[in-house]
Amino acid sequence: MAAALALAVAACGMDFSSEAPPGPDPARSNARKLRDPVYSQSVLGEGGLTLFGNSGANTSSDGATGIGVNSFLWRASLDTLSFMPLSSADPFGGVIITDWHTPPEAPDERFKMTVYILDRALRSDGVRVAVFRQIRGTSGDWIDAPINPRTGGDLEDRILERARQLRIASVGE
Repeated sequence: MAAALALAVAACGMDFSSEAPPGPDPARSNARKLRDPVYSQSVLGEGGLTLFGNSGANTSSDGATGIGVNSFLWRASLDTLSFMPLSSADPFGGVIITDWHTPPEAPDERFKMTVYILDRALRSDGVRVAVFRQIRGTSGDWIDAPINPRTGGDLEDRILERARQLRIASVGE
């Protein structure tokens, strides 16, 4: 019975010849597809993904780069908050979060800031700063305290001023 089964399988007409199958060579066809611009389009779009700097695709001076937010606002925010320790910086989402900072002249209070860069354009409404303040209680624990509402606006103005300086400096280069 086993011999009959083996003979039936062998008679199925399987061709083990070394001749190439008819039609184009698939290896050459794939190589041609990779060189052909119709087949080599990126999932990320025409310019691809630029992580750092400017790839040359965007030669405008508006500060739009591959980081998802305006590069002048981003750098100006980091420059303005450079005196505070950074907790998190997300260049794609445009959020900078500082850690708590205690000024030397006021050891019983500390500040924390969150900067939101809201636009790819250098605009006055493209940045928001949230400022948090805590004071040391009598038992040594930190208690949330009110902050002057103008503090966030003043920091936004400084960031915008620094961003304008960076933009002017980049145009002059």
